[in-house]
Amino acid sequence: MNKVARFLNDESGATAIEYGLIVAATGLALVAVMPSIKSKISATFTEVASKMGSY
Repeated sequence: MNKVARFLNDESGATAIEYGLIVAATGLALVAVMPSIKSKISATFTEVASKMGSY
């Protein structure tokens, strides 16, 4: 019974699970935001490339 109580009170894996949830939430946020900024980033790189080609 002592082993069962120790197992139930062990929280050593809780931190890893919390970090995993933070990483998952960050990934979902990036997936949601990327399409909206994709055209702006693409336009910026196109502008830089065209200006570099003219020199």
